[in-house]
Amino acid sequence: KFSGDEKFLYASAGNDNQILKYAVTNGKLILRDSIVLGAKWPNKISPAGLEIDDAAKLMYVVTKEDSSLYILDLGSKKVLSKTMLHGEAYSCMLSNDKQQLFISCWGCDKLIVFDTKKRSVVNEVQVGDNPNDICLSKNGKFLFVANANDNSVSVIDIRKQEVIETLNAALYPNSPSGSTSNGVALSTDEKTLYIANADNNCLAVFDVTKPGFSRSKGFIPVGWYPTNVKVMGNKIFVANGKGFSSKANPYGPNPLNPKQAVISHAGDTARPAEVQYIGGLFKGTMSIIDVPSAGQLAMYSQMVYQNTPYSKNKELIAKGEPGNPIPMKVGDPSPIKYVFYVIKENRTYDQVLGDMKEGNGDTSLVLFGEKITPNQHALARQFVLLDNLYADGEVSADGHNWTMGAYATDYVEKNWVTSYGGRGGTYPGEGKRTIGNNKGGFIWDHCKRAGVTYRSYGEFADDGKANISSLEGHFCPYFESFGMDVKDTTRFAQWKRDFDSLLSIGKVPQFNSIRLGNDHTEGLRKGKLTPTAHVADNDLALGMLIEYLSKSPIWKQTAVFVIEDDAQNGADHIDAHRTTGYLAGGFVKRNFVDHTMYSTASMLRTMELILGIPPMTQYDAAATPMWRSFSNTADTAPFVARPVNVNMNDKNTVSNQWQQRSENFNMAKEDAVPDLEFNLVLWHAIKGDHIPFPGPKRAAFVNLKEEEKDED
Repeated sequence: KFSGDEKFLYASAGNDNQILKYAVTNGKLILRDSIVLGAKWPNKISPAGLEIDDAAKLMYVVTKEDSSLYILDLGSKKVLSKTMLHGEAYSCMLSNDKQQLFISCWGCDKLIVFDTKKRSVVNEVQVGDNPNDICLSKNGKFLFVANANDNSVSVIDIRKQEVIETLNAALYPNSPSGSTSNGVALSTDEKTLYIANADNNCLAVFDVTKPGFSRSKGFIPVGWYPTNVKVMGNKIFVANGKGFSSKANPYGPNPLNPKQAVISHAGDTARPAEVQYIGGLFKGTMSIIDVPSAGQLAMYSQMVYQNTPYSKNKELIAKGEPGNPIPMKVGDPSPIKYVFYVIKENRTYDQVLGDMKEGNGDTSLVLFGEKITPNQHALARQFVLLDNLYADGEVSADGHNWTMGAYATDYVEKNWVTSYGGRGGTYPGEGKRTIGNNKGGFIWDHCKRAGVTYRSYGEFADDGKANISSLEGHFCPYFESFGMDVKDTTRFAQWKRDFDSLLSIGKVPQFNSIRLGNDHTEGLRKGKLTPTAHVADNDLALGMLIEYLSKSPIWKQTAVFVIEDDAQNGADHIDAHRTTGYLAGGFVKRNFVDHTMYSTASMLRTMELILGIPPMTQYDAAATPMWRSFSNTADTAPFVARPVNVNMNDKNTVSNQWQQRSENFNMAKEDAVPDLEFNLVLWHAIKGDHIPFPGPKRAAFVNLKEEEKDED
């Protein structure tokens, strides 16, 4: 926020719990001073939006960790007052007369009205889900509030202090979450409102000449994940949070490299600059666009619709073929009655399956090949090899939400980067913070609404308790949650015990989520199992689980889906999101290679169609179901688990500087270790110091020609 004379710029310093003051000197920003709200992280404050009353020499700051409004004296730099709010705050803005401060409450779905004279909250206006950015008309009569999870903007009459209309910013009416409206700006003449839709990669444009009677004008394509929009004269400026596109990371992390740290719930802040870690691979960009004419806007709108995979038609009728076990319409019958969804941790395709000649792999990037993962290789050969599957998430913080909900909210997307970068912040995923949860919940919530029975084993259930209400009474209480001190083969035995008890009374749930995460590994921590031992244990547990299911009486009616929550901890020559996935079951094809481009959302959409559950978000609604990998003729031949070829009890013993760094790694939770450092450590542990560490690749991997063929 600029001072009134535009000589200074004030900026929130996030988890440093300060406001930075920059002088504008010869077109450059020079840091001059700071205002301290409190001690740095782990002291939970985290300033977000701020506003200035120049005449009164006051600054208003709202926060997202202690959910408060701070009033600061700009002269003395002291905190004058602190007011608790009802949830995490995003932004704030003064009325024209400075008598009221409007606060968007990110975590309580309200616009809070604060009286600056009384220094108290005087009103709360209910708006949409996850309200964030706000803008005020010049005459001070109307306020516009973006609502991320509702794909909407609330238009508020300031005098009445009520919502007079809600603008649907999505491309289609009644769309599920997935547009993520998170930026608003008025044109210079205030006749047009521009709305940044982060997950549609576009601006929605509305005629707001007469608030209360606004109308849609169209859409403008921008970059990847636009987070803010501003208008100056006839120019529109858009900040694109993730830049252009994903890409390959051949120099990505390596968990066997002694120079890399593997930390649960964190990135590697000490990683070498050349390592292409997914958390630092996307560079933000700015789109600068001339205000379009009506004709240009019409062309822009066509481009946005062409670029957007989601449509209402796809939501209602998915791709497929008649007679396939995967229905094309929600509610149509399927011979598959039981779904088992296994979630693993952090591996790329090339790290594990890059040695399979049948697929598109790079053998030079293989770390955990067939000798270490015989069961995963056998599954890929005996059933289906998926070599074009991509994790929608970047790290576990958003990855588990994507894996179970086909979406990560703007809160999750905007907050995991600081914690993974070692700059403070709490883990926002897996139901740990209510504000980070999807509006409609996760797949278990949707099962509950549809009358589908369900149970979870370690996913969104930690230390004997459910992280979300829909899992209360629907999880195995003795199944060990994430933690490297318990082997996945032990978890298999825990699952087997529970499964047998349910099978014996005919109560096996229709949907089962099972977390087997020890392929995360612990890097080279001395005295801990080696990365190879951890991955081998994980591989055997998966093989044993599928063998046991394949010899059960429900096998013919069962489908098993296996995926990594993300692919952050490795290199891949196609894309840093490309990961391993497996299918098994009576109606899964045998000895088949499926090159179709799939994503996490594709796997979810396939399971939803089997279970009769509508799509949760625009992402799974748009995703291609995996019908090509299924046959209408059942083959019930059982799977036989392959024995391990390595010592599953082998421990790290080598002592060097990289092993010593591993001693400080926190393995209690996934991703608490700097991931890039972890990958360097693993790479050199397996490959040796003489082979250079490869980094991550990102690719704009959509093959439009293939998509066009599919439509035909």
